[in-house]
Amino acid sequence: MIPYSIKNYWVRFWMHFAGTSFWRRIATRFATWVAPGYLGGIQLASKNKKGFISPDATITHNNVICGNHVYIGDRVVIFNAGDGGPVNLGDNVLLLGDTYIHTAQGGSVRIGSNTHIQPCCHLLAYKGSIEIGRDVQIAPRCAFYPYDHGILTGVMIFEQPLTTKGDIRIEDGVWLGYGVIVLSGVHIGKGAVVGAGSVVTRSIPDGAVAVGMPARVIKMRSDIKVKDQKPLRNSNG
Repeated sequence: MIPYSIKNYWVRFWMHFAGTSFWRRIATRFATWVAPGYLGGIQLASKNKKGFISPDATITHNNVICGNHVYIGDRVVIFNAGDGGPVNLGDNVLLLGDTYIHTAQGGSVRIGSNTHIQPCCHLLAYKGSIEIGRDVQIAPRCAFYPYDHGILTGVMIFEQPLTTKGDIRIEDGVWLGYGVIVLSGVHIGKGAVVGAGSVVTRSIPDGAVAVGMPARVIKMRSDIKVKDQKPLRNSNG
């Protein structure tokens, strides 16, 4: 068993060289030899201002701005189609495995500090932008689409121009359950909760609890008493 002092020295040495370039990500891989798994990577990010970018992440974007202690997990993809805006990640942001962030046609992504995005989420900022606040909890397989395809007759769908009703804005302290889909022009207010499997087509006010397809407000968090709390389920089953 390797002594803790040696492990600590090894990690600090290699994380000093960590970064987004090929060789800097090789340094990150060396650091993970004594801190395997995604939990090890999160621990490394918490100890290093440069954060942790998995060697298995794919970043083909020329304008990614990272705050301190950012974690970018295995197989995360951050991609610019050529005409997309920046991706800005605040301090202590966690992007867990197999999450996709794409920007194109002027769209950009901003994620506030201490926000956690669980595995397999899609943030496709085409045409419109995606802005997520601080301390937001996003469960696995959530998706954000600030655009739509045109559906005129006589034209193949893949040839239709993209349209948008506006940017997506998620305020501070929001919780989105498993598999929530958020569509263009939607604003989810501060501290709101959206139940698993919901499709959000309209804006949701601060402190509301919403479920369904399309999502509708069923109560306000301020009305919930401790004794009344039950697991949140989608009203559509």
